[in-house]
Amino acid sequence: MASLNFCAECNNLLYPEVDRNNHVLLYACRNCNYSEESRESMVYRNDLMSISKEQPGVIDNLMKDPTLARTQELTCPECAHSEAVVFQDQSKRILNKMILFYVCCRCNYLFRDPPRPAPAEKPGE
Repeated sequence: MASLNFCAECNNLLYPEVDRNNHVLLYACRNCNYSEESRESMVYRNDLMSISKEQPGVIDNLMKDPTLARTQELTCPECAHSEAVVFQDQSKRILNKMILFYVCCRCNYLFRDPPRPAPAEKPGE
């Protein structure tokens, strides 16, 4: 597992560096001349999660954020208050629809966008 390494002399962060003459990976300090050979060949690891799901994210004190959109068109299912903060889910979407979350400005209850009724077919179609 890749982790941060620190200089033994000045405690600054060590950065990966390649010693092309000896063909080794080093960690070197940019503040002093200290360097050490790496114990691992991995410098950085990026784990990607392929599961995408609806995530509301952190909802603490969202009602105090002046930059978020607000609506008074829906009532809170918990306390029937009419004002809520609106935001999108945090998942990355390619094929799925955008999902809106609402947080009640009175009780901080999180609820989702209500399902829309299917469009009615016009006569003759």
